[in-house]
Amino acid sequence: MDKAELAARVKEAAFLEGDFILRSGQHSKYYLDKYLFSSDPEILAEFGRRLAEHADDADMIAGPELGAVALAAATAMACAKPFVIVRKAEKDYGTSKLIEGPPVEGQRVLLVEDIGTTAGAALGAAKTLTEAGATITKMVFAVDRLQGARENVEAAGFSFAALLTKEDMGI
Repeated sequence: MDKAELAARVKEAAFLEGDFILRSGQHSKYYLDKYLFSSDPEILAEFGRRLAEHADDADMIAGPELGAVALAAATAMACAKPFVIVRKAEKDYGTSKLIEGPPVEGQRVLLVEDIGTTAGAALGAAKTLTEAGATITKMVFAVDRLQGARENVEAAGFSFAALLTKEDMGI
């Protein structure tokens, strides 16, 4: 599927209108429900293929919980590289890890994320990964809302890419 078709499919599957509060705390008249597009196997597979195109210089893929886990798994399958899940907080049982999966120390990591507004969750995950000894090769978002994600990621010293923007979907 080409970019225009992907954008149309994502909008059709996940675009909601109303009054929403985003993770960033911002109010929005629309919401892109990542679970609606990432649970569609064709859309998820296409995102996985496209995200994998950014993984050439990475040893592994990472996705912040919970929204980017399916994208990280799809990307890992598309490029045959392992992936890790980056938690927001340590769980208080079991292994109490912040990063689930293989060790990241000394690894080059492609960080994938679902929707970019201010990139807060992605930047938090990048901090966790770098503190564990990983190097972030790039942060790639499935969709950029064009509300500061790129600027915040680049200001933090990371390379930014987005597969789609709200403009690609006619929003």
